[in-house]
Amino acid sequence: MKLRNIITNKSMKLSPRIQAAINLASNLHFGQVRKGDGKLPYISHPFSVSWILNEFTDNEDVIVAGLLHDVLEDVKDYRYDDLKRDFGATVAEIVQGVSEDKDPNIAIDEKATWEERKGKYLENLKNDSPEAMMVCCADKIHNLRSMIESYKEQGDALWDRFNSPADKKLWFYEEVYKVLKVKLNNPMVEVLGQEVEILKELLHSSEH
Repeated sequence: MKLRNIITNKSMKLSPRIQAAINLASNLHFGQVRKGDGKLPYISHPFSVSWILNEFTDNEDVIVAGLLHDVLEDVKDYRYDDLKRDFGATVAEIVQGVSEDKDPNIAIDEKATWEERKGKYLENLKNDSPEAMMVCCADKIHNLRSMIESYKEQGDALWDRFNSPADKKLWFYEEVYKVLKVKLNNPMVEVLGQEVEILKELLHSSEH
């Protein structure tokens, strides 16, 4: 059975804490959209990440962190201390672990800083907790799946929406996979590897 197409009967328990995280993520990401098409509400991404995590863990802190994994990086005026106050130190540490080193309150040239930020992310990932690595893995699985579907629809025009070209994107996801393959003992890493290979095959086939 290919893990990419795994279907389980496991359902997510809508605990008060998970509901609170859904509500907060929905409010904080309100008005944001996904880069893939510029129209899809951004909240679809953290919802999907938490759903992927639910397939591989029962740890509520990890699932909550999946719902909130982009708030420190992409939401203005919501900081680590706010997240710690709202959901505890464990969730705040996980989210901080998967957040890039940038302040959403300060405007930066994201294309110019892309490689530097990704390099720091990869170095930090090597020392992250297993919980943060799980959130990272689920995040990258969903990003890859979204890119793959968008690329099938839009072709090379898709990359104009991002801060880096296709080859750089592929490099980054391959490097994340290499780190997690060594550091994280969880079957979701195999799913990530499958998604990387699918994107690689699509890009290579388009070159011929």
